[in-house]
Amino acid sequence: MKLYKDAGWWEERKEQDIEEMLKREISIGVWKEGTLIGFARAITDGNFRAYIEDVVIHQAYQKSGIGKNLVSKLLDELSHIDVISLFCEEHLIPFYKKNNFKYSKKQFVLHRK
Repeated sequence: MKLYKDAGWWEERKEQDIEEMLKREISIGVWKEGTLIGFARAITDGNFRAYIEDVVIHQAYQKSGIGKNLVSKLLDELSHIDVISLFCEEHLIPFYKKNNFKYSKKQFVLHRK
């Protein structure tokens, strides 16, 4: 929860809901002295599609290679999947391009809440 708050993300998420999420998905964390400083997860059907979500690094550790390592580890875990997708803010596109993600003007992200 502290990591999400540091990033200004998902204030409405509850700890119990996060615990349930972690039971169902591939998730990877980086800890320093008992504090979670980096996290990433993937949602997948196990064969054809996967979606990388919530790549978040504590502000004090950004640009230190932690995000790159987390994404790399997730991609290793998902290497058997045909299509791996994600969405991100525009300023993060160069970061993901380094891992061979390609920007697509042909697809649109739609949300329903």
